[in-house]
Amino acid sequence: MIRTQSKSEGQLIETFRISLANVENQPKIAATMAEFGYDLSTITKGRELLEATISAFNFNQQEDNETIQARADFDAKVTLMTEKYTSHRRKAKVAFRKDEVVLKQLGLAGNYSKAYTKWITTMKTFYNGVQTNAAHLAKLLVYKITEEEIAACITEINALETTRTLYLKEVGESQEATKLKDKALADLEEWMSDFYAVAKIAMEDQPQLLESLGLLVRS
Repeated sequence: MIRTQSKSEGQLIETFRISLANVENQPKIAATMAEFGYDLSTITKGRELLEATISAFNFNQQEDNETIQARADFDAKVTLMTEKYTSHRRKAKVAFRKDEVVLKQLGLAGNYSKAYTKWITTMKTFYNGVQTNAAHLAKLLVYKITEEEIAACITEINALETTRTLYLKEVGESQEATKLKDKALADLEEWMSDFYAVAKIAMEDQPQLLESLGLLVRS
């Protein structure tokens, strides 16, 4: 491994790109490296590893960005439903305060869990229970909660679940893309480590050529 803490993955890949480009574009470096086994065909193998790494890196970035967006969409829907359910729950607890059975049936008794799965179940219990009961709807209408609002919240909960499914899918794809990128970068680093080791020997009397490959030479 030749990575330094001061360089990001992107910077490291760019360093490798410049090194290989200079081998290909500077005849003197190409000739010197060829004498030590790094002829055009060998350099081509390094170039192929580089291109594969760049592709994997870019794909990983794309998947990460899609995951960030999916998470933002999910969080927005969670915030929306949290606000709506909190308001509806508060009003419903007042509307049914004298009926302990209904409070339990609608999941309104006591506090409720904020854990996602239990929270979704609690909301479904409330909105589905109200929607299918005309008496409940009539009581809540007094507190300005309409049947249309109840139906809209059920639709929003379904959309929330769909959004979470998409988010988890993106997380999985991002993780897989990261594994592929890490593997490609590790292979490239190993190849470049050997390349640089040979370059230092091949051009030990030509420090200016080493610097062209991105290798700093101490004076």
